[in-house]
Amino acid sequence: MIRISFLFFSLLITASAWAQEADTTEVEDFSQYADAELAGDAKRFATQKVLDQSPNKLISIGYDYQSSYFMDLGGLGAPERVDNSFNTGLRLAANVPIISRNNLIVNLGGNYWETRYQIKDSENLNNPLARSLNKYGLRTMGFSTTIFKPFNEKQLLLVVAQADLNGNYSLNNIQPLKYTRYSVLSVYGWKMHDRLIYGFGLARTYRAGEQNVIPLFMYNYTWPSRKWGVEAIFPARAHLRRTFNSRSMGFFGYELEGQTYRIANRGNEFDQGLPDQALPINPDNVELRRSEMRVRLMYERSIKDFIWVSVQAGVRANWLFNLDQGEFYRGFTGNQPYLAENKIGNPLYINFSINLVSP
Repeated sequence: MIRISFLFFSLLITASAWAQEADTTEVEDFSQYADAELAGDAKRFATQKVLDQSPNKLISIGYDYQSSYFMDLGGLGAPERVDNSFNTGLRLAANVPIISRNNLIVNLGGNYWETRYQIKDSENLNNPLARSLNKYGLRTMGFSTTIFKPFNEKQLLLVVAQADLNGNYSLNNIQPLKYTRYSVLSVYGWKMHDRLIYGFGLARTYRAGEQNVIPLFMYNYTWPSRKWGVEAIFPARAHLRRTFNSRSMGFFGYELEGQTYRIANRGNEFDQGLPDQALPINPDNVELRRSEMRVRLMYERSIKDFIWVSVQAGVRANWLFNLDQGEFYRGFTGNQPYLAENKIGNPLYINFSINLVSP
């Protein structure tokens, strides 16, 4: 698994090196793109950042840690309360610009995230979801494309499309591609001046744990003093920014993280010790709707040239952690029952990453 992960990330690094003089953006970070502008009397186009905005990350290697918390897991014929000692996970990401012109920017991105669970008394677990999480954890591997299209000096369009493979698979036993989940969003915006960009749009997203279509509001603003700013794409995330200098800045805010994960019956976890009619569907067709809100403080600083470190700490507040019977659309108003409803605690968490940012 380590060798496959290394190969995946090496390919992204190589691609990034081919385009090292261009700019890029984080996946779904709609405001962070390279500046591009024509001089003289030629037609001018809106640039993509406000003054003092946080740097764009070309390559990121991170580690995520969550403290202990409980999990009340219901249904499936084996409701159970378990204590999870901690979660850990590697986070890799890279973004590659393939077109970088003053009137069009196109990026390709890739990411790999994992969450590993350390459940106490794991040899005596009864609930099949608890057994699966403890043994296999969860993984997300995705690819994305981001298109920035300015029409003139003020008007602009952002489109982001992403494909994610989420589940309890391993890198040497990846689940079928038919379980890929697709997200897309579009934002139409205006750059009013060098300190303000705002826009409105729609997203088909899984950030709330299951498929939803939601409106978006983008707002990136820097105060005239250039000490404070806002970077937001509501409701996905919003941060108040404090700029200490060109190489150091802090943030306070939140981000909503979520996906739907296929929980395959890899080791017959859903067949062990359950009543005959406990699972009235194909046990290979179970999906976990997982969503969490991370309320946090962040600090980012350059340690040498374009190498930056980022540290964040806060509370990981559970939004959704239920099981469903396969993929379907419920939205915010649907009343279809879940296969199993679960409650989990809200631990503290820390995240550290080292990043190569664009010039």
